[in-house]
Amino acid sequence: MIVEPAIAVQCANPYNPYNPYNPLTRSIAVPPKIIFLCTENSNRSQMAEAFARLHGAGVVEAWSAGSKASGKVNPKAVAAMAEKGYDLSSHRSQSTDEVPPGPYDVVITMGCGDACPWIAGHERQDWGLPDPRDMDPQAYGRVRDEIEARVLRLLGRWQQA
Repeated sequence: MIVEPAIAVQCANPYNPYNPYNPLTRSIAVPPKIIFLCTENSNRSQMAEAFARLHGAGVVEAWSAGSKASGKVNPKAVAAMAEKGYDLSSHRSQSTDEVPPGPYDVVITMGCGDACPWIAGHERQDWGLPDPRDMDPQAYGRVRDEIEARVLRLLGRWQQA
C-alpha cells in the first residue's frame, strides 16, 4: 500500500504538523508520555511517577514499571511521599507488561544498570540514583528530594509557557 510509506515519511519529519511528536504543535496534540523504570517498581520509580503526576498534572502522562515488580510499594516510599502531600498508598508495583506499550517520549531508568527493563522511547536518560530501600528515613528523604528536583527539571521543558 502507498499509504503506509507516506505516513512513515510524514512522521520521520519532526516538524510535520501531523507528527504527534512535533515540538511546535505538541501542546495541541497528546501530552508527552514519560515512564520511570527500575527493577522492583517499589521505591524510586514510584516516587518519580508520583512527582510527575503531582507537578505535571495536565501537562504530561506518567507511568512507572519494573523488570521484577515486587507487587507492592515500599511503606517507606508511602511515608516519604506523604510528607510531600502525595498519597502513594493506592499505587501498586507493576511490571512492564502492565503499562501502555511505547514508544514513550522520555524513558527514565533509575540507576539499575543491566537489570533495568527496556521500553521503546524517543529519549532515554539514566538518573543513576541509589536504591533507598534499606536506607534510614533521613537518607530516604534525601533520595526522594533528589527525585523531585530531577522531575521538576524534566517537566520544565513542557511547562515553560
